[in-house]
Amino acid sequence: MFTRSLTPYKRQGIRVNVLCPEFVRTEMGEKMDPKLISLMGGFVPMEMVVKGAFELITDESRAGSCLWITNRRGLEYWPTPAEEAKYTVRSSSSSRNDMISFQAPLGFQLPHNFKKLVVHTLSHHFRDSTHIISAPLKLPLESDQVLLKVIYAGVNAGDVNFSAGRYFQGTKEEISSLLPFDAGFEAVGIIAAIGDSIRNLKVGTPAALMSFGCYAEFVKAPSKHILPIPRPDPEIVALLTSGLTASVALEKVGQMKSGQVVLVTAAAGGTGQFAVQLAKLAGNKVVATCGGKEKARLLKELGVDRVIDYKAEDVKTALKEFPKGVDIVYESVGGNMFDLCLDALAIRGRLIVIGLISQYRGKNGWTPLNYPRLEKLLSKSQNVSGFVLVQYGHLWKEHLLRLFHLYSSGKLKVVIDQKRFSGLHSVADAVEYLHSGKSTGKVVVCIDPSFEHQMAKL
Repeated sequence: MFTRSLTPYKRQGIRVNVLCPEFVRTEMGEKMDPKLISLMGGFVPMEMVVKGAFELITDESRAGSCLWITNRRGLEYWPTPAEEAKYTVRSSSSSRNDMISFQAPLGFQLPHNFKKLVVHTLSHHFRDSTHIISAPLKLPLESDQVLLKVIYAGVNAGDVNFSAGRYFQGTKEEISSLLPFDAGFEAVGIIAAIGDSIRNLKVGTPAALMSFGCYAEFVKAPSKHILPIPRPDPEIVALLTSGLTASVALEKVGQMKSGQVVLVTAAAGGTGQFAVQLAKLAGNKVVATCGGKEKARLLKELGVDRVIDYKAEDVKTALKEFPKGVDIVYESVGGNMFDLCLDALAIRGRLIVIGLISQYRGKNGWTPLNYPRLEKLLSKSQNVSGFVLVQYGHLWKEHLLRLFHLYSSGKLKVVIDQKRFSGLHSVADAVEYLHSGKSTGKVVVCIDPSFEHQMAKL
């Protein structure tokens, strides 16, 4: 009960550890049977307790761990690898009984209709291009379909590109013929129904989904796209599009190794927070840009070596601190920031373009640019590559499992923006908030607040 009572502090960025020394020489310890004390190896020296305490609070990788101190076995961290393996998220092919100990109380009946957000007009103005409709919930499902009751949906910078039709192939007329289409890229929730042929999933199981149409109360998907998760928490949403983009892009496009200098722009955002941490975990020096003191403080807490607050100092001048240049750039801003990053790129450096958020919402939307600086790439054997997550679908499960493991073991922090958005009607507000530059971490919408309250009680 005590451990469970500490859970809410995690979302406030408060780290919890447990220090458990066995038999310290105190007034209470002196009253214990001397034979028992001797049998257990004697009193633990206070010096060992102090050493353990400092190690526990200074080692970021030990967040959430329990340190057990005895004379017999010294300093021992729990959970041990064997214990941790019991609770590690596995792929959907694993036994459900082995993986999921949490089952949601489904206190609802499937409705005849449900609400969802659809794009009705192609525009980079998300609010103007979308509206909420009521649609029939067609049952029964196809034999291999899953119906997910959505609790949280993730907000992404690319939502405005999606509403403008930029993620579809074809002419504007051909794309317009697809209207209306469902919005939203990612969600976590509870499996509400399954098709007749499905054996590896159960109703009531928490699950994650990355698919179009997640800004909805319910969404259908093939079972192969459903990933069982421990709990339907907002932190899991952040690991989906944002976490995966950082993990896959740095490994496959950036070819990240250790001992490099990695520059991350918009580093306090939904995906930037993961890029800086993964780069540090890989043994690199990390440079990060952000706008504002609060964001700068967060990045320092995440272990960034050099934080550049563009509101307080000149980015170009700051990057001159690295005369040999940076080896990898994880770039999501575009415009002038892209130019600065390219100028700072080392010989044989790699610049990964995962977004151009500064260019998405101009007067006429995203305007393609002619770039007359290709000679710089040639002279230094540099590489600039675009990255779109959907084209790496075959790697999603592998990288998600890595991210889940890092998160569950306390090695990876997940920052959720503190501003709350509840209900489908708040999605447009959330998208505009993300593009305002005020957000820190991942922006998430709680689609069903009533379910959020039920989850909080578990």
